Amino acid sequence: MRIAIPINYHVAIVGATGAVGIELLRVMERRDFPVASLRLLASPRSAGKQLEFRGGQIAVEALKEDSFAGIDLAFFSAGSGTSKQFAPLAQKAGAIVVDNSSAFRMDNDVPLIIPEINPDDVRDHRGIIANPNCTTAVALMALYPLHRAFGVRRVFA
Repeated sequence: MRIAIPINYHVAIVGATGAVGIELLRVMERRDFPVASLRLLASPRSAGKQLEFRGGQIAVEALKEDSFAGIDLAFFSAGSGTSKQFAPLAQKAGAIVVDNSSAFRMDNDVPLIIPEINPDDVRDHRGIIANPNCTTAVALMALYPLHRAFGVRRVFA
C-alpha cells in the first residue's frame, strides 16, 4: 500500500505564544518548512494576539477540543497537562503530534526521538512522537558518538 505524503502540511502549534512556540515559528521560517496552513493555539488569554510568520500576521486561537480538524502535524509545547489533555484529541483527529513536554516520554507506545541519533524510530509512532528534555538532548549529542565507539551503558551526572 502506498501512503500519500503531503507536499505542504497543515500545521498547528500548541503553546504558540510561549518561548518555544515562537522559536518553532522562527525555525519553520528559516528552514522554509512546507506549510499549507498554520493554526496558532494557546490559552484563552492569548487568543487574538497576532504573531508574524513569513511576512504576514496570524491570529492566535484559544486551544479547544476541536482545534485539530484538518491538521496534519501538531507541535505541542505547552506543558504536560495540556499535552495529556489535547494530544490524544489531535491524534484522534488525524494529526501526528510532536510533543515537547514530559507527558509521553516514558510511554512505551510513544517513540522518544532525537533526529540526529535515532531518526528511523519515528516510523514506529502511533500518532504521537516525544522528545527528551533539552539538557538530555544536548548531552546525548556528545554521548552518542562515545556510545557507538565504546558501548557506553550508563552515565552518572
